[in-house]
Amino acid sequence: MSTSDEKAIRRVVVSALVGATIEWYDFFLYGVVAGIVFNKLYFPGSDPVVSTLLAYTTFAVGFVTRPLGGVIFGHFGDKIGRKSMLIITLMIMGVATFLIGLVPTYAQIGIAAPLLLLLLRVAQGIGLGGEWGGAVLMAYEYAPKGKRGFYASLPQIGLAIGLCLASGVVALLSWLLTDEQFLAWGWRIAFLISGVMVGVGMYIRLHVQETPEFAAVKARNAELRIPFMDMLRRYPGNVLKGMGARYIDGVFFNIFGVFSINYLTGTLKISRTDALLGVMAAAVVMIFFIPFFGRLSDRMGRGKVYMWGSLVTAVSAFPGFWLMTHSGGSVLLVWLAIIIPFGILYASVYGPEAALFCDLFDAKVRYTGISFVYQFSGIFASGITPIVATALLKSGGGQPWQICMYVLFAGVVSAACAWMIGRSASPADAPVAVASR
Repeated sequence: MSTSDEKAIRRVVVSALVGATIEWYDFFLYGVVAGIVFNKLYFPGSDPVVSTLLAYTTFAVGFVTRPLGGVIFGHFGDKIGRKSMLIITLMIMGVATFLIGLVPTYAQIGIAAPLLLLLLRVAQGIGLGGEWGGAVLMAYEYAPKGKRGFYASLPQIGLAIGLCLASGVVALLSWLLTDEQFLAWGWRIAFLISGVMVGVGMYIRLHVQETPEFAAVKARNAELRIPFMDMLRRYPGNVLKGMGARYIDGVFFNIFGVFSINYLTGTLKISRTDALLGVMAAAVVMIFFIPFFGRLSDRMGRGKVYMWGSLVTAVSAFPGFWLMTHSGGSVLLVWLAIIIPFGILYASVYGPEAALFCDLFDAKVRYTGISFVYQFSGIFASGITPIVATALLKSGGGQPWQICMYVLFAGVVSAACAWMIGRSASPADAPVAVASR
């Protein structure tokens, strides 16, 4: 690889990573705040469980609309190009997040408050639905074939950094302000910060070029009229296997990254700041393990790494929740219960995931394919998970073991799908053919 090629890859990876970090910060900030602020200010009620469920329902709406964004931006990303779609999605996400910080509360404008919150959450979902696929594709399609697992894992670090920033900013505000100040106006600062971050991300993204692999598709006039239909016609099995493999990712992340905060503060009475710092610490650790497992997938095979990662990650929910439940209020034990399963083991799934999904499709439908697989499966794998976990916790009398069984089920499904993916040939290795439009 020449020096100019290495510089181009570094520039693309930085662009994808910064943009992904901003998008995930925006998206996860809503999830972090939903169970500790929105349930009180936008969905007030006599039953705190019902209020929390309603707040998590708007959280889930973002996942429901993500497939729409994936299909829309995947379509144009496979016809026009990856770069231009990434600029548009970053703007949509940033503006929506900034405006969430300005929405008046239920006490101020009544039912219009949760409706506005819902509308902006829809916009967030559409923006992120198109963002993820484009960001990982830029790195994947620029990288040498023997290093695609590693390079495609680097934008994935944006998830960990975004979660770390979202948890860290809210934790800092919780520590600096009283509960009254935090609920009155402090939480809004975390959303308004997004406006500055988007400006930085936009500057970086405007200075990258289209990927060589998609440029070759354009040069041969091989782009398709309707990439989505071609994807369904040629890769129906890969779509199903990809969505199944995604199951443990969405379930485990939202159990430990979103639901655990409400569980620790509401059930175990751990302070909000300590719970958020635990999730933030896990996210910091994850930053280093995501590329480790991405590189490992280049050496051992993505299907194999993902399969074993799914099983081990799922099983870790049992000791993780056992340690939380029996921590006796020890913050250190609570943090260990989050950091080891979430910061280390979960990375064995999320690290190789981007390249695993990219391998399922050729360049003509890859943006559409990976966006649809990742975002559509997110409805049941991610969006409803905090709601399911809240209901299972209540039906289990405040004990988390039904939740752990749900996580284990997701892990087994994902492992089986990853095993099937590992046994099949990769369309990514096929030459780009000229197709009629």
